[in-house]
Amino acid sequence: MSVSSFFALPSHRETWRLAFPIILSNSSVPLLGAVDTAVVGHLPDPHYIGSVAIGALIFSFLYWGFGFLRMGTTGFVAQAVGEEDATEVRSVLARALILAAVISVFVLALQGFVLWMALSLIEGSAIVEDGASSYFSVRVWGAPAVLGNYALMGFFIGIRNTRAALVVQIFMNGLNVILDLLFVIGFNWDVVGVAAATAISETLALGLGLFLVRRELARIGGQWHVSAIRSLQKMARLLAVNLDIFIRTILLIFAFAYFTAEAAKEGNVTLAAVAVLMNFMHFIAHGLDGFAFAAEGMVGNAIGARKVSKLREIVWVTGFWALIVACLYSLVYLIFGTAIVNLLTGIEEVRERAYEFLPWLIAAPLISIWSYQLDGIFIGAVQSKEMRNCMIISFIAYMLCMQFFGDIWGTHGLWAALMVFMATRAVTLALVYPRVERRAAG
Repeated sequence: MSVSSFFALPSHRETWRLAFPIILSNSSVPLLGAVDTAVVGHLPDPHYIGSVAIGALIFSFLYWGFGFLRMGTTGFVAQAVGEEDATEVRSVLARALILAAVISVFVLALQGFVLWMALSLIEGSAIVEDGASSYFSVRVWGAPAVLGNYALMGFFIGIRNTRAALVVQIFMNGLNVILDLLFVIGFNWDVVGVAAATAISETLALGLGLFLVRRELARIGGQWHVSAIRSLQKMARLLAVNLDIFIRTILLIFAFAYFTAEAAKEGNVTLAAVAVLMNFMHFIAHGLDGFAFAAEGMVGNAIGARKVSKLREIVWVTGFWALIVACLYSLVYLIFGTAIVNLLTGIEEVRERAYEFLPWLIAAPLISIWSYQLDGIFIGAVQSKEMRNCMIISFIAYMLCMQFFGDIWGTHGLWAALMVFMATRAVTLALVYPRVERRAAG
């Protein structure tokens, strides 16, 4: 294929139509994290940063662990759209919302146990753990809204209406920022204010999302059929896929949790520096995920329609633009990395420690991009077993590198192991990619 014919492919315009709203909405997520860090980072002691970091980490386990509610919903909805089955689109959404409600009940009922177990695994100082406990006890009440929103986001991406996802995300995160400033700076609620702002914003965003879903369903058509929603075969398939994605996601989150836990052993200053720099990783993940999310919906539609040539076109086009944006991230971090650190914290010793690790963040976008993009392809294809197995292999490699590199290079070794983890995820998924094309071929 010539360069001119490559750029003439129709998937370029569709990729940007889907990816741009997601990039905007996803970028607001780490921006919110940066605001959280900044409002407590200018309080007089670094333990406030550590408390919010550990509290947010606990919710990473809870919420990201249940990310299958979004990912599984996207793949099934996208394929139903490709098959032009509007009733199944409705049924997939209903199953996801029912599952979200059931999980929420368990999360709220077991919140005390979850907090105890999480703090047992993370070795923070007593004052940091006290702050993290306060954060958790407030924010956990937003769990039903978060899990419901996951199902709605999966629906929006699956029907390729990423603008609706943008509206909900921007509303939620914009409100969160306003409440952050009001509660922390205005009312002096420190970490409790950060948690309350998040829980309130998540709950109001669910209401907006349900309103937008109702409008989309009227456009799509189809009917609500209780028998279709309760189909044992399809529910079993949903649960099997979600279990695979759950295992994959838990290992991913545990990898980052273990990274933070190991950094915490170096003291509050190193923990605070890592918390600051993790905002860089969040910007990378949420920005580059725009193209992965675009791939999810497009790949699912292509597989549902049994179009292998269209699938290949989507893979090449979304991957190309994802690489371009990854290069831009690296360039921004190279030029403005120090200034970004300074915006996130005014504590000089935390700044100096963070500067030491900036080269890893400059390299991270170019290393991470391929794992994000391949994840999107496999989610759209609903190839969950492959995602699970590749993550298990990558996690084992990561844990071995954490021990080996950490002993040799200290905290720099932890960053090196994290980069190995991201690269291994990409390599293992690339090796089994042909299975996606075989699925599209039917």
